[in-house]
Amino acid sequence: MEDKIKRKIRVEKIISVLKKEFPNARTALNYSNALELLIAAILSAQCTDERVNKVTLELFKKYRNAKDYADASLDELEKEIFSTGFYKNKSKKIKKCCEQVVEKFNGEMPSTLDELVQLEGVGRKTANVILGMAFDIPGIVVDTHVKRVSNRLGLSGESNPEKIEFELMEIVPKKEWTNFSFMLIDHGRKTCTARSLECRKCRIEKLCNFDKKYI
Repeated sequence: MEDKIKRKIRVEKIISVLKKEFPNARTALNYSNALELLIAAILSAQCTDERVNKVTLELFKKYRNAKDYADASLDELEKEIFSTGFYKNKSKKIKKCCEQVVEKFNGEMPSTLDELVQLEGVGRKTANVILGMAFDIPGIVVDTHVKRVSNRLGLSGESNPEKIEFELMEIVPKKEWTNFSFMLIDHGRKTCTARSLECRKCRIEKLCNFDKKYI
């Protein structure tokens, strides 16, 4: 892999191109505050964002704060989120994490990574989504798309999401962390997909270090 300085230079060029292709890169989940984004993120596990948005349309009208979720019955929550799949596990996570928000943070959503990852069902990926989108605090979000695309681009040689996160933090300008993450996600969904690569249509092909002989 090329040295860090060369990767930094290449990243800046990649960002410049992707900003033109994905000027509005952001999470596809609908939310109006950090708590709603947390709930939507939990529901999105192994479920489409479109389905989650349909469910949360009514869910967010009923549950207005962390205490509402904490006080809810599991049976009722399960029925309301049933269509997102894995509803039993998700309802437990939602109830537990909201109990923690009430007990540890007086009902207010925490706004640091260290605090967020203390919540049930919240890992670094979800925490960085919440920080970046709800609190405007930059964070690298490493999902399956970011992992795949950053590896193919030659920006990281790691397979562990946390190691990829720290590698990208060293070469991506901090102010771009959140935006860069969602641009890679959009690029991974549209062009650099898991099953096929549209290299001839790729806007950043000339900035990519992926060995085409493996296609």
